[in-house]
Amino acid sequence: MAAQGAQRHILCMKWGTKYGPEYVNRLYAMVRRHLSGDFKFVCLTDDGNGIRPEVTCLPIPPLNLQLAPGQRDGAWKKLTTFEQDLHGLRGTALFLDVDVVIVGSLDAFFEQPGEFLIIHDYARPWRRERITGNSSVYRFELGAHADVLAYFRANMDKVQAEYRNEQAYLSDVLHKQGKLAYWPAAWCPSFKYHGIPTWPTNYWEEPFVPEGARVMVFHGECNPPDALAGRRNRAFRYIRPASWVAKHWKE
Repeated sequence: MAAQGAQRHILCMKWGTKYGPEYVNRLYAMVRRHLSGDFKFVCLTDDGNGIRPEVTCLPIPPLNLQLAPGQRDGAWKKLTTFEQDLHGLRGTALFLDVDVVIVGSLDAFFEQPGEFLIIHDYARPWRRERITGNSSVYRFELGAHADVLAYFRANMDKVQAEYRNEQAYLSDVLHKQGKLAYWPAAWCPSFKYHGIPTWPTNYWEEPFVPEGARVMVFHGECNPPDALAGRRNRAFRYIRPASWVAKHWKE
């Protein structure tokens, strides 16, 4: 549970050109509609142009990741949210990916007991691990897990060889420390896995918001505007336009 009386922060991160400022602006608007009381909204970014003034834009702390030519840094940058001193921010932080769609109250995300809370990554039969969390939505106390970042910085090659991504590394370390906990499964469903009707009904039924959902997670090949247009980037995965997206994904 978030410390009583602690400053509440919403964190997101935007770098490069994949997501424009409208993603941050709509995320802020959705949070404002669905979170009671005061909060500070912070975007860690390399470009604050076009982002609404209610959002505090701060630089992404340097990770100093050593990349081979053409190699992408993926989401390893998210580990910088665990800086011992993240731009002087103090209190409880709820991190949200910029491409999530909020469809229900966020209040309980600050009330749920646990030291570090994350989505329990969606089960897939070809992956055996079940510890890993999905870092689209996670909550922590600012400055409390600086060791996770410090170890990564000191052992980048070793960590990247052992773990497929930042959420696998993060989950394993915090699990071994006894600090890892998961959100209730219904709160953060996957659009791809839980919000699309099964074949063949996907040809005549629209995508939907599962019962109990609070944050719809878009990962993989489909983002909110794609879902709204009924567009997927993989063959033989037809979806109708998800009209519900327009109701929520807006300023």
